[in-house]
Amino acid sequence: MHTIEVDLRPLHRVAVLRSVEAVDAVRSSDLDRPTPCAEWTLADLLAHMTVQHRGFAAAARGRGADESVWDVETVADAVRADPVGMYADAAHDVLDAFAADGITEATFALPEFGPNATFPGALAIGFHLVDYAVHGWDVAASLAASYELPADVVAAVLPLVLAIPDGDFRDTPASPFDRAVNASAATDFERVLLHLGRRPGWRQP
Repeated sequence: MHTIEVDLRPLHRVAVLRSVEAVDAVRSSDLDRPTPCAEWTLADLLAHMTVQHRGFAAAARGRGADESVWDVETVADAVRADPVGMYADAAHDVLDAFAADGITEATFALPEFGPNATFPGALAIGFHLVDYAVHGWDVAASLAASYELPADVVAAVLPLVLAIPDGDFRDTPASPFDRAVNASAATDFERVLLHLGRRPGWRQP
C-alpha cells in the first residue's frame, strides 16, 4: 500500500477551495451540461462531489462505515435546487473534519473501496486530494472556464496519481477512473488528467 509521509492537508485545503471557486460559477441553467466524466451531467457530478465530501467527513469522524452517508441519492435533489450552497457547505464540512488533531493517524472506513475497507487518515486525505484536484477541473471544463492549481498542489498530486494502476480494471464499473489516455502532456497537471482518463483539451459537445 502506498504510504504518505507528509501532511497534505494545507495543499488539500487549497485544492478543495479551488473547486468551491469553480462551482461558484454554476447556474441552474448549467446543470444539464455534459462533463468530462462519461455519462454524467454537471448535476450528477456535483451530487457525487457533494456526497463524497460528506462521506469523507463522516469517515474522519469515525462514521464512514455507514453506507448511507455515501448514497448520492440523499443529496441529488438538494444539489439541483442549490448547487453552489450545497457544494460549499459540504466542502467546508470535510475541511473542518480533516482539521482535527490526530486525523492523519486515524483510521478511515471507506466502504466504496470494498467491504470493511479501511485506510490510514493520511492516505485517505491523499485519495480525496486527487479527486478534488481533478473534479474541480471537470466542473470548470463543463462550464468552458479556466482552471489552474498552484504548482505545489500539482507537485503533490502527480506522484499520487501516477501510483494508481492502469489496466483492465479501469474498464469496469467499479473503477473511479477511465483508462489512462496515451497522449503527450505539456504540463504536469495535464499528466494528471491523462493518467486519470481525461483529455486536457476536452470541450463540451
